[in-house]
Amino acid sequence: MDWSTLLSLAPSILASALRTATPIALAAYSGVLAERAGVVNIAIEGMMLMAAMVGDLAMLYTGSIWVGIFAGLLAAGVLALLHGALSITFKTDQIISGTAINIFAMGVTGFAYKRFLATPELSRPSPSTLQPIEIPLLKDIPVLGDVLFRNRPIVYAMLILTFVIWYALFKTPWGLRVRAVGEHPKAADTMGINVYRTRYISVFLSGLLAGLAGLWFSLEQVGHFDMLMTNGKGFIGLAAMIFGKWNPLGALAAALIFGLPEAVQINLAMSMPNVPYQFMSMIPYILTIIVLTGVVGRAVSPAADGTPYNKG
Repeated sequence: MDWSTLLSLAPSILASALRTATPIALAAYSGVLAERAGVVNIAIEGMMLMAAMVGDLAMLYTGSIWVGIFAGLLAAGVLALLHGALSITFKTDQIISGTAINIFAMGVTGFAYKRFLATPELSRPSPSTLQPIEIPLLKDIPVLGDVLFRNRPIVYAMLILTFVIWYALFKTPWGLRVRAVGEHPKAADTMGINVYRTRYISVFLSGLLAGLAGLWFSLEQVGHFDMLMTNGKGFIGLAAMIFGKWNPLGALAAALIFGLPEAVQINLAMSMPNVPYQFMSMIPYILTIIVLTGVVGRAVSPAADGTPYNKG
């Protein structure tokens, strides 16, 4: 394959990279919101999986994709509140709580898939995925038009949320309270900030973001739920969060780096048939290992991250 062919594929590769980075970025933002408030949320993968399954199930039985989106977000939010109750109120180990929720989600979604979703006689509504939205005028901009302005709704939502979350965390009084709770909860409590309520809100919002990431799989990208379809993207999102230093802007850049190999694999599959597709597919996971081994030691998390708060 020559350079001219590769150059001609560049806009398609970049557009694919943005799409494949979307669930990773949303998972990273989910981690950012929870950990900035001092709660480790490794249950993101389970929340994504539950949202993907419940969203597809609700869409299938109501015929409305928007009902599916609402139901999926609600399911992820409920799991987030469960994680919050275990971590904040009952002060259990947050890693164990998150792991238990992941295992629970795998079991429930696997059962629901075999019992309700794998039934061949069920007919799916059309369309069964969120449709692309092309932005007038902007879609005609060379390169950028194809990359940024011909996407599906959750991709647009991810891009908008990047800046909304950054602004909310670093430019508003609410964000200052969240960061104070994650750094020095005792001092925040002394200043009149309700540590428990702030953490609950952050964890719940974290769950909604994880739910949106899960819905990207079943209701935007694929059109149906498959067992374990999130395929570890929640954990890759946590790596992107660390790589981005708990900042949504940095997390987006990291998510694009993680999503690029898959985009290259998708677009070059026909041009390079002799290269096993598994090679490109495993690159994001190799990058995750590199990040966790080479960056974690130098990345500084919020000081009270993972530490239950004991009032008084």
